[in-house]
Amino acid sequence: MIAGVDEAGRGPLAGPVIACAVILDVNKPISGLRDSKLLSPKKRELLFAEITQNCLSYAIGRADVLEIDKINILQATLLAMERAINALAVKPEKVLIDGTHCPKINYCMEAIIGGDNLIPAISAASIIAKVTRDREMIELDKLFPEYGFAQHKGYGTKEHLLALRKYGPTSIHRRSFAPVNDLLEK
Repeated sequence: MIAGVDEAGRGPLAGPVIACAVILDVNKPISGLRDSKLLSPKKRELLFAEITQNCLSYAIGRADVLEIDKINILQATLLAMERAINALAVKPEKVLIDGTHCPKINYCMEAIIGGDNLIPAISAASIIAKVTRDREMIELDKLFPEYGFAQHKGYGTKEHLLALRKYGPTSIHRRSFAPVNDLLEK
């Protein structure tokens, strides 16, 4: 019972950070699992459906913009991971986390650099977290269409920065992130 954990959304200027914990079913192997950033959006959606239908358990954890601004993005990411792990319906024997840090909870855990491309359960978590966050940013685009969240998902693209300068930050912008903070200080 190994849970893989990964996040999506550490780098964007807007939106939550989303973490996922997944326990795969060894009797239902899923081919094509890898780091979500290496997959097309269409392939991620297909794998999302396959993972969620065939895994033993998965759960989403999140930290919103207010939490990110209050405790910093690293701590918010660890909080989202903790929430995902604790929400699993099946409790894991071990938790493997992509990256260099583990949340401080009572599980046997190991952080693995590049784990999202090495460990199938972490790859699955990467895919679910990315698809979940992308879907949420597409919905937020409907509330704030002038920012282009459906295209850039909150990352600091040229278009996003231009919209930020023109319209100012929204309620979903991370005020602790330099480009947003710089605008607020002006």
